[in-house]
Amino acid sequence: MILLDQIDKKLIYLLQKDGKQTNKELSHKLNLSVTAVYERIKKLEREGIISKYVALLDKKKAHKNFVTFCSIKLVQHSKDYVIDFEKQVANLDEVLECYHISGDYDYLLKVIVADMDEFREFMVKKLTTISHIGSTHSAFMINEVKHTTAIKL
Repeated sequence: MILLDQIDKKLIYLLQKDGKQTNKELSHKLNLSVTAVYERIKKLEREGIISKYVALLDKKKAHKNFVTFCSIKLVQHSKDYVIDFEKQVANLDEVLECYHISGDYDYLLKVIVADMDEFREFMVKKLTTISHIGSTHSAFMINEVKHTTAIKL
């Protein structure tokens, strides 16, 4: 396990705010040489602390702003059912996130589509065709109060 110093933490914060900043821009903000910034970033990538870089889209401009949280209950909790469900749900493009959870339901899915019609089609033609689903419960997003991908260290 790697120990992060304050400079590493600030570098990670800056990259999470804007991953397209150049090493030169980061070096000015961190008061380090460009080479030192480059080496720190490579170390963070090598250690798996930085796992990838992505472009975040504006849901409305991408016409995918109908967000639904689907709670899923499996008919049985056998290892085979769990593995099969997870494999099938991982292949659904509409599912942005899937969590195996505790409580009344077994899984929580974050689903994003264009509108209610597309959600209905997703439910009928994709989600409910997955084996071993006992029941589902859906809640639709009314307003996004906070959405971040940044993790505070």
